[in-house]
Amino acid sequence: MSGVQERQAMTADDEGMREEIRRELTENILPFWQGRMRDPNGGFFGAANCDGIVDKTAPRASVVNARILWTFATATRVLGASYRATADWAFDDLRTRFVDGEHGGLYWLIDADGRPLSDRKQIYAQAFAIYAFSEYARATGNRDSLRLAIELFHLIEKHAADRGRGGYIEALGRAWGPLDDMRLSDKDLNSPKSMNTHLHVMEAYTNLLRVWRDPALVARQADLIAVTLDRIVDAGHFRLFFDMDWRPLGDHVSYGHDIEGSWLLVEAAEVLGDAALIARAREAAILMAERTLAEGRDRDGSLHYEAHGDGRLIDADKHWWPQAEALVGFRNAFEMTGDAAFRDAARDVWAFIRDKLTDRAHGEWHAKLKPDGRPYTAAEDPDACLAGPWKCPYHNGRACFEMLERLKG
Repeated sequence: MSGVQERQAMTADDEGMREEIRRELTENILPFWQGRMRDPNGGFFGAANCDGIVDKTAPRASVVNARILWTFATATRVLGASYRATADWAFDDLRTRFVDGEHGGLYWLIDADGRPLSDRKQIYAQAFAIYAFSEYARATGNRDSLRLAIELFHLIEKHAADRGRGGYIEALGRAWGPLDDMRLSDKDLNSPKSMNTHLHVMEAYTNLLRVWRDPALVARQADLIAVTLDRIVDAGHFRLFFDMDWRPLGDHVSYGHDIEGSWLLVEAAEVLGDAALIARAREAAILMAERTLAEGRDRDGSLHYEAHGDGRLIDADKHWWPQAEALVGFRNAFEMTGDAAFRDAARDVWAFIRDKLTDRAHGEWHAKLKPDGRPYTAAEDPDACLAGPWKCPYHNGRACFEMLERLKG
């Protein structure tokens, strides 16, 4: 095959993959949330099990509802006005029921009637609200949404920033006082700093910079990218948990976070526009993608979830979000390097998603599959849901939006 023929074949493959992804987004993911999960009394129901049964009484998480707003704001901006009503619906719910009118910030968890169940100020949740409000402002020009995003930026900087040692602490109480237990979930260490929170504060600040290029935000984002590169990235992997002085706690490797962070780091540096940080971010991202490619993939093209530092798997199930992030992260690495191994890895993980992970009966994606790629039933594993406290259209929806842009040619 000549060089011209090879390029034509690659273009045809990309076009075919792009069309598959467009259909997945517009015919499977987004309709599930617009139809099955939309609560006619406001907002979105909190859970649906893997058999498609919606729990209308389930608690509702600020993180999930911020992610829903981001998804439909992006759909409005990228796909068109037909998604605007759902974005408006999500915005009205997030600002009226989750925002703490007395102390500012967002509650962590509310019940189905809008009463706070957990009023703690998890910085992770505040970051996702910035991400969502800034995207809604970007898509619609809504000034109230931009104001809310800016207010949250100032609250994080006032209460959570560690000015002496860098970075941000994990969580605070409702009135922004200290907490003894700062964990994001029961599965996490009770550490004062984590990779996960820093990654998503950086992601949120990236999006806010697109609509509000304030000097204070520029400076804080530059510091955050540098902290991530200096303290959190280590030889091609993210360290996950830290004490206040940035001493790592544990040696676990999260392949999904590694490949997600690889492309988010580059995006953050590029939106900031700092040439030195762009060069450092790209170098780190390529190494992270190489390590994920070498260590984190299964033979079926999917991405493993988490491992000990020596490579022994901690969880052999196939979780939905690492597959979504691998799709983007490997494609991003191909774009930076031209290495066909990354392009092929992205195609392989898409084939796994398309053939195994999507739920054609009910809509959306399975939260996780068995190690051999078979779905769980609700009786076998209640966490293998279609929607829940962490499961929403953010990782998979965002992967589709990213790939629609990256596969244009």
